[in-house]
Amino acid sequence: MITGQNRSNSDCWKRIGVQGDGSCPELKQYVHCRNCPVYSAAATRLLDRPLPSNYLHEWTVHYSGEKRAEGGDTKTTFIFRVAGEWLALPPVLLLEILEMRPVHSLPHRRNGVVSGLVNVRGGLFLCISLAALLGLEPAKEPQRSGRSRLLVLNRDESHFAFPVDEVHGTHRYDPGLLKEVPATVAKTVPTYTRHVLTWQDKSVACLDEDLLFSAFNRNLA
Repeated sequence: MITGQNRSNSDCWKRIGVQGDGSCPELKQYVHCRNCPVYSAAATRLLDRPLPSNYLHEWTVHYSGEKRAEGGDTKTTFIFRVAGEWLALPPVLLLEILEMRPVHSLPHRRNGVVSGLVNVRGGLFLCISLAALLGLEPAKEPQRSGRSRLLVLNRDESHFAFPVDEVHGTHRYDPGLLKEVPATVAKTVPTYTRHVLTWQDKSVACLDEDLLFSAFNRNLA
């Protein structure tokens, strides 16, 4: 790079160094400008420069101001679609998300809620029709196909699986944005919705897991 006094006052790394045209002869020895003493000396001068007159005042104001929590109060939910409704459950309940697989029907089960048994990694789990349980109607508008999945839930060692038509995944939200259940949702998902969350201009019914698992077990009796 530039020798002598002129070199020490230059920004040669931007002109003839790795950020420039690469013509600096010192690159043969140092390979990269950050290994060169000229670059190190420039960094030292930058750090040792006098502080601006208002430096202490600006940072004093900054650190004495009210602290704002960033994302500290947000919660997470898991969003999916069944028939024409977008629904959500706490992610802690979710054990697995699987490709659809055959469901083996059970004798003497004709209410439509218990679909049968499904094999999950060698274990047989009860498969529930959430659409039948919640009384959901098919989507009025065409939806994306090929998105169906099997969700496996676990709560207190109780395992249930149910098919969904589409999975969005986890979503962080501000609990203050939750809304009470409007009449239109209450009619579609009778008493199983705790709150409603707006997501991508859609109303998502946040299901009450206590009522949901109670209904699952009740339909097994």
